[in-house]
Amino acid sequence: MREAEAEAKTEPNGPAQSDELLVENKGRVRVLTLNRPQQKNAFNDALYDGVRDALTDAMEDDSVACVVVTGAGGAFSAGQDLGEMGNRPVHEDDEPHGFDPFVTELMSFAKPLIAAVDGVAVGVGVTMLLHCDLVLVGPSARFRAPFVSLGIAAEAGSTALFPSTIGWQETAAFLFRSAWMNADEAVRTGLAWRKGDAVLEAALEVAGEIAAMPVSTLVANKQALLAARADLVNAARQRENATLAKLGGGPANREALKAFMEKRPADFSNL
Repeated sequence: MREAEAEAKTEPNGPAQSDELLVENKGRVRVLTLNRPQQKNAFNDALYDGVRDALTDAMEDDSVACVVVTGAGGAFSAGQDLGEMGNRPVHEDDEPHGFDPFVTELMSFAKPLIAAVDGVAVGVGVTMLLHCDLVLVGPSARFRAPFVSLGIAAEAGSTALFPSTIGWQETAAFLFRSAWMNADEAVRTGLAWRKGDAVLEAALEVAGEIAAMPVSTLVANKQALLAARADLVNAARQRENATLAKLGGGPANREALKAFMEKRPADFSNL
């Protein structure tokens, strides 16, 4: 049995959920809320596994036509929980856990997936958006892909998906400077579809329109879209993982993490 399922709570006649992830049905729309507000919804293994399992469940549930993912507490996600990286839980089963199986499920999810983003979306909080079909943002939404400044590689096929989504030069400016992008810039570049004040309500309205369509037709067309880019994204992901294996734990990465823990700017002057 999957750990997330073993620890999950089930509402009467509703989907399973956990402390880290709230799951709610609104008609044929399933809403996933990242629920670690004190950590700005940063991902730990429990949240990775919770979202992965929730997507699997939504895919297998014929009553679900569309999924909306959002964040609690005024943030979408601050990315990987760096504070827990050195203290990952020991899993008692033989199943994969954490980031990689989460990305695998996200990449292959064959029903419409909509993101409603308020506040920060950093690291995996922004790369996961590249696997969403529609991204709606609130005025406070801010995006950052800090991989270069962390001394590591980009992730989740983003080295292919960023250029194809926002263009080469916008990608270069975004990645190489580890720069922030605001909501207006996200819409202008194509990282996001629309901006509005009541972003979750707007996302649910669009999701409701989509959910009125035949589920089988939605799945067939989403599968066709995914197939068209699958080779590109899978190859990018393999290159990213190989690069991460080289850079992770290296001098730049060690300095970045040390600076983070010491709450100071990193010094890469000799690197």
